[in-house]
Amino acid sequence: MSDLKTTEAEPALQEEPAVQEGVHNYSSERDWVKPEDPLLLERLEWFKDQKLGLMMHWGPYSQLGLVESWALSDGDADWARNDIDWGVDGEELKREYFALNKTFNPIRFQPELWAELAAESGFKYLTFTTKHHDGFCMWDTHTTDYRITGPECPFHTHQYADICRELFDAFRSRGLAISAYFSKADWHTPYYWAPGMERGSHMWRGPSYDPDKYPWLWEQFVQFTHDQIMELMTRYGRIDVLWLDAGWVNGRRGQNIRLGEVVEKARQVQPWLLTADRTVGGPYENLITPEQTLPEQPMQVPWESCITLGTSFSFGFEDKYKSPRQLVHLLVEIVAKGGNLALNVGPQPDGRLPKGAIAGMKGLGAWLKVNGEAIYGTRICEPYSAGDLRFTRKGDTVYAIHLYPNEQSPIPDRLLLPVKPDAQRVDLIGGPDNLEFSAAGGGIEVVLPEGLRSGEAPIAHVFRIQ
Repeated sequence: MSDLKTTEAEPALQEEPAVQEGVHNYSSERDWVKPEDPLLLERLEWFKDQKLGLMMHWGPYSQLGLVESWALSDGDADWARNDIDWGVDGEELKREYFALNKTFNPIRFQPELWAELAAESGFKYLTFTTKHHDGFCMWDTHTTDYRITGPECPFHTHQYADICRELFDAFRSRGLAISAYFSKADWHTPYYWAPGMERGSHMWRGPSYDPDKYPWLWEQFVQFTHDQIMELMTRYGRIDVLWLDAGWVNGRRGQNIRLGEVVEKARQVQPWLLTADRTVGGPYENLITPEQTLPEQPMQVPWESCITLGTSFSFGFEDKYKSPRQLVHLLVEIVAKGGNLALNVGPQPDGRLPKGAIAGMKGLGAWLKVNGEAIYGTRICEPYSAGDLRFTRKGDTVYAIHLYPNEQSPIPDRLLLPVKPDAQRVDLIGGPDNLEFSAAGGGIEVVLPEGLRSGEAPIAHVFRIQ
C-alpha cells in the first residue's frame, strides 16, 4: 500500500493526502461515477455480493521484514525508514533494496495450499501485488529483467517461478475471482526515476523529472506501463478487477498515463473488468478503497476496506495477528456498512504463510461456515447498528448479528432487536429455530434459550428474522 505524507521540501503534490503514516485517504461517495455499461453495473453487484477478499503484499522486501517499497523514497524517510537500523545512508539503502531480487528464493511456495486455505476460510477473491512501487514484477514480464523470472533472481528456475500465473490459476481453480494489484508508479525503471535529472539523488514518490519538460521520456514510461498492464490482461487468464495504486499518478501536474486508453483496450479483451483507480475518483475508480480504516457511516457505493491481518501489509518477523473474534467483528462491521473486507496477509520470504495468519483465517472461516448466509450476498439494512447489534438483509430476510466483545461478555436472556415488529419467525443460525419472541419497544424482544446462556460468550449470535 502507500503512504502519501509529503515533507515541506517536496513539491506540493497534494491530490491524495495521507491521514496518517502508511495510510491512504480515500475517495468520498460524491467522487464515485456510476458506469454506464450494463455489464459493469452487473459486475459491481457481483462485487458487492462477495464481501471477503484475500489481499497479499509480497515481494523481495519480505526478506527484510520492512514496509514494502517506501523506504526507497527519500521524501518519506521520516517514517518509512524507522526500521533501517544497520547504519546505511539513503543511496546505499537503495542499492541494497534494489538488489534484493538476487536473493529472493521462496522455495517453500505452494500456491495450491494458499488457494485451498483461502477457499476453506471463506474468501471469495484474491487481490495480489503483481508490482508495487519498487517496480519488481511478480510475473514473467517481457518489459524488464527486474522480475521474479529474471536471470538474476534465483527463483527463476523453480517450477512455480511465474508466481502470478501459479497463484491466479490455483485460486481460480478453487472458484475465487482475481483482482490484480498494480502500481502505476515504478521506482526502478529509468523512465520514471531517471538518473541525472534535476532532483539529483534525492528521490520521492513522483518522477525524478518534470514530464512537461521531458515529454519523450514520459511517453516511454506511459508505453512501458500500458505494455505491463496489457500483459496481465492478455496472458494471465480472466482478471475480474484491475486494482490500481499510486494515486498521485493521475493525470494532474503532468503525470498523465492515459489510463482510460489502456483500460478501454483491456476491456476489449476482458469486457467485465472492474477498475479501482484508488483515491483518484472519476470513471475508473469503480470501487472506493479505505485503507486500515472504514467509514463511520454506511456508503451506498461499492467499496472495500483494505485491512491487515497483522499490523503491516508486508511480512514482519514478529508481527501480531488479529484473533478470529476480532476478524469476525471487523467483517460484520464492514458488511453492515455495505462494504467488503480485503484482508491482507504478508507471506514470508520462504514462501509460506505465517502460522498466526493461518490461525486467524481458519477461525474466520469456521465462523463463516455456520453464519455466512448473514454475510455473503447481503445489503445494507436499517438501522445498520444498535449497541452490539449489526444488521444485514437478503431480500425480505433480515439478519441481526449480536457481537460479544470477549469470552467473558454476559449473554442476555432476552434481546431487544430494533426491527419491524411484524416478524413472523426468528431463528438462531447454528442453533434452535422458532425462537420465542414478542413485539416490544418498537421492535421485537427475542428470548434466548437457557442452554445458550452458560459458558463463554460466542463470537456472535446471528438471528434470521422473517
